[in-house]
Amino acid sequence: MHNSIGTALLVTALAAGAVSASPAQARDEDKSILEGDTLTIGLGALERPSYNGSDDYVLAPIPAIRGRIEGVTINPRQGGVALDVIPDTPDAKIDFALGPMASVSLNRTGRIKDPVVRAAGKLDTAIEVGASAGVTVNRVLHGYDWLTVSVDVKRDVAGAYDGVTWMPSVSYSTPVSKAVLVTAMAYAHHAGDKYARYYYSVTPAQAAASGLPEYSAKGGWDKVGVGTLVAWDLSGNLLDGGWSVLGLASYSRMLGDGQDTPYTALRGSKSQWMGGLGIAYTF
Repeated sequence: MHNSIGTALLVTALAAGAVSASPAQARDEDKSILEGDTLTIGLGALERPSYNGSDDYVLAPIPAIRGRIEGVTINPRQGGVALDVIPDTPDAKIDFALGPMASVSLNRTGRIKDPVVRAAGKLDTAIEVGASAGVTVNRVLHGYDWLTVSVDVKRDVAGAYDGVTWMPSVSYSTPVSKAVLVTAMAYAHHAGDKYARYYYSVTPAQAAASGLPEYSAKGGWDKVGVGTLVAWDLSGNLLDGGWSVLGLASYSRMLGDGQDTPYTALRGSKSQWMGGLGIAYTF
């Protein structure tokens, strides 16, 4: 999957199952599914660009899973998962997260709608492993909200781009009623030189096959994005689990060589819009 704020938001929302209430909120209720081990399974659909920088859109299914087992939290990532092995402390103002992560990148491996970009050839699937770390501040503006700052660092180990990327992000979540949770998020994506060369360069062979001009890309900040999601618990209580529905809207903008590559500048768009809907069940 693509490194997009839209995908990240929908996957996170699906796997949160609309019960991502802060520990403070959970303690204010007599019964909360958040007090013990829990698991959420979600499925959604995302209207997204067919590749990073494309102006053609495809509808993609997004499965997700989230849970907490014996103090270890399973967090979703686009095409993968991250583990938080640091248990949260009851009543803490600040919580820390740290653990391994793994994901699969399918950027330009298929479903390329633009015939010129498709002629340049499909790319290999990247399998990325790394680490995720973050800090959450609870009860920022009132007793039920929280602010999270995190960073994911990962490396392709499958020999596709065979390089390193990292993505810092910040999100703010607050319930607006007992049934509705709103989250806003922003992020930036940094591509290493190997990532940029693999996804943004146009090699002589690709130029000959597609008619695009040759292009040599270098690493740097290649994308920023913002988005918001709304989660609605169908029982009317964010804390009791069960079914929830979710919706999101997001915008991201290609930067640097991610913007200047012919795949974007000549055949796509630096502006990337996304929207999605999903449903999840928590037990």
